Amino acid sequence: MTEKIPQTYANHMKFVPLYHYVTAPILLLNMIWAFYRVAIIASFDTLLNAVVALALGFLFFFARKFALEAQDRVIRLEEHLRMLALLPDDLKTRINDFTINQTIALRFASDEELPELSRKILDDGIKDSKTIKEMIKTWKPDYQRL
Repeated sequence: MTEKIPQTYANHMKFVPLYHYVTAPILLLNMIWAFYRVAIIASFDTLLNAVVALALGFLFFFARKFALEAQDRVIRLEEHLRMLALLPDDLKTRINDFTINQTIALRFASDEELPELSRKILDDGIKDSKTIKEMIKTWKPDYQRL
């Protein structure tokens, strides 16, 4: 079994080569070609091909968007449960004050640093997920992200 690389802010984003670097360019090239053909040879067939190419582009975009939104909902639930278990009582009453972006960023914080980091985020009004992720000292890896 291969050893997993420890996650950090620098390497936590996931790219799927066949999806991001093969499928996306093929669909984009197809869409450009289809609209070029409509401009050169305006016919029902070329227009239909362009509309289908556009629909495939939307499908590509929304397939990723819907999967990420479903993942965000699961992360929110997991993190709220984790916060209920780890935060001191005064912060437990403020769990619903976290935005979804704050909650998602906090998923990478270790159990030990979650209470202190949560308090700082709420007290200082830190909203930017990049800033929150950069504040994390000990990363709790998420190898199942989409």
